Amino acid sequence: MNTMQVEVVSAEREIFSGEATMLIATATSGELGIYPQHTPLLTSLKAGDVRVQTADGEEQVIYVSGGILEVTPKKITVLSDTAMRADDLDEAAALEAQRKAEQALKDTTADINYAKAKAELAQAVAQLAAIKKMSKRR
Repeated sequence: MNTMQVEVVSAEREIFSGEATMLIATATSGELGIYPQHTPLLTSLKAGDVRVQTADGEEQVIYVSGGILEVTPKKITVLSDTAMRADDLDEAAALEAQRKAEQALKDTTADINYAKAKAELAQAVAQLAAIKKMSKRR
């Protein structure tokens, strides 16, 4: 079976390192499927999930807050400020973050940073989507 080395790393720690048969991630230009011997690539990632099909057939779902995806002949690397396994995401905290961001965007009297509120909302929605994907697999 043809595999590739995949590394998913956050600012704090390594989240995943191992052999994989496929990686799916959402780049700023759309969803990408990476297989062994893929053409070299460097692209930005949107907040969302990275799915890694391991050599033993298991699928790892990892939430990233955005970042960079690099494909080289020997390795695929995902670098993100924040990354965590979907199993470790807190659904209640993500729902609360979504509620707060939506409320901040609706409040026209508040002195808020709209770009920051939109980014927080996008991250909360992406976390909830990753949680939903994991719960479907169980």
